[in-house]
Amino acid sequence: MQSFVTNSPAETEAVGALLAGKLKGGDVVALYGGLGMGKTAFVRGLAFGLGLNAEVSSPTFALVHDYGGSPPLVHFDMYRVSGWDDLYSTGFFDYMDSGAILVIEWSENIEAALPENTTRVRIEQLTINQRRIELYKPV
Repeated sequence: MQSFVTNSPAETEAVGALLAGKLKGGDVVALYGGLGMGKTAFVRGLAFGLGLNAEVSSPTFALVHDYGGSPPLVHFDMYRVSGWDDLYSTGFFDYMDSGAILVIEWSENIEAALPENTTRVRIEQLTINQRRIELYKPV
């Protein structure tokens, strides 16, 4: 496990960019943390670290954003996913088989569907601006 403390959204993005340098096609990154914890800022950093010029936003209403790239970065929001039928309707399994890098907000809602080699990222609020980010890489 690696642990970071950030003091701003820009610092949270920098941790995302750091992780991006270690990702390859087919990798899955599961994000955990409540509303306003900085999950989308972390994904902005991933996109930047992958060299993407993408306008990253939370996919809360769309459920999925494909930012392109080689390999593509695909961003899911599983907040409203409550069962296997909902999960299938997002295209999650098709994307998993596509060789894209998947990053998933609200991963706790699909824990049973995550592959064994998933990288887990837990974001916790310490103060109004400060976050603790813990990266758990698969063994």
